Amino acid sequence: MTRVLVVDDEALIAMALEAALEDAGYRVETAANGRQGLERLAEARADIVLLDMMMPVMSGPAMLKAMAADPGLRGIPVIILSSLPKATIQAQADGTAAILRKPYTADEVLETIQRVLGEAGQART
Repeated sequence: MTRVLVVDDEALIAMALEAALEDAGYRVETAANGRQGLERLAEARADIVLLDMMMPVMSGPAMLKAMAADPGLRGIPVIILSSLPKATIQAQADGTAAILRKPYTADEVLETIQRVLGEAGQART
């Protein structure tokens, strides 16, 4: 079963994503900030990460930097979920698989996950 890590400090967004992803058959873990996200990844590697950019304790860009510096984490695809302007996101989110700007629909998230995981699978072959 595909494991998705949702990292977002907005509890309602995290819960809504968790429900939609579980309904679609994904195993979901959540974290309220980048530090918790890295802790979750240390416990069990995710197949993909959905990451907010603006969070307390450790921001999305800081988590991305930590993941890029860790050989065990750098290959995990990351989808950015943010309300920041796209240019701002792109400047801070180098190497991410996709960007979805808030507000987004559950269908958009599911389609993006399927596309990204499909591309990641093709890259491994």
